[in-house]
Amino acid sequence: MPDLLQIGGITDVMRARLEEAFTIHALADTALPSETITHVVTNGHDGVKPEIMDGLPNLKMISCYGVGYDAIDASACVERGIMVTHTPNVLNAEVATTAVMLMLACYREVLRDDAYVRSGAWAKDGNAPLTRSADNQTVGILGLGRIGQAIADKLAPWGAKIVYHTRTEKDVPYTYYPNLVDMARDVDTLICITPGGPATNKLVNADVIDALGPQGTLVNVSRGSVVDEVALVAALQEGRLGWAGLDVFEREPQVPEALCKLPNVVLLPHVGSATVETRAAMGALTVDNLLQHLADGTVISAVPECQGM
Repeated sequence: MPDLLQIGGITDVMRARLEEAFTIHALADTALPSETITHVVTNGHDGVKPEIMDGLPNLKMISCYGVGYDAIDASACVERGIMVTHTPNVLNAEVATTAVMLMLACYREVLRDDAYVRSGAWAKDGNAPLTRSADNQTVGILGLGRIGQAIADKLAPWGAKIVYHTRTEKDVPYTYYPNLVDMARDVDTLICITPGGPATNKLVNADVIDALGPQGTLVNVSRGSVVDEVALVAALQEGRLGWAGLDVFEREPQVPEALCKLPNVVLLPHVGSATVETRAAMGALTVDNLLQHLADGTVISAVPECQGM
């Protein structure tokens, strides 16, 4: 059977299916048969480091468990004729739910009020302070792709006015902002769902955060690199930004202690798509891409850079 390199973890269901078609080798295997490995299964966090890819001369395909693939050099793969796939669409709804959940948790101060009840303060001191309504807010979406559209759809019941910023204007019924700072100035909430990588590194910088302002809310379900974390912490501490709901961070799983101490943030451990149902669908697509490529050289969900291969 052909040799498959496994980087990171896979589920028991994925392993069982893959073992029927491949001999699986863990990255830490000291007897790694690098000359014969033709396929790699990895994830969006671990990716495939350049030195690993350079050591696999006969690599034909990389299947990424996750929609984000910035830890894989897709351009270098195209040059070498290596197909790269990911798992779009199957996680759109779940990540959108996480984004809306973070927004609502910030607006309605869910963590603060949960602590208020648990501490006994409700019985001792009376009602908690009022929160904000999430209805009829202007929400700016940074990166109106499939997940961004799913977020817009999920916000519809709250009467949100949707505006967006992307590199190019899209044929959608929302207001387009070519300048991100201008959009941040005009919205109540900014939701980040743009890909990671050099092109979006610290795209949400101090200027964008200051434009969002002391009554603004920032939600990030994209990549930690998209937001200038130092600028974000400073703005939250100084009251120049009101609230933040974060599922991703610059150096995961390390989260700045300063963020953990802030009362005006909601922090999640990168669980945007982390439900049993969605992760099962992602795993199935990851394996389906590998098996189809092994069978006939085609794939189901190539990354954009590889779609012409």
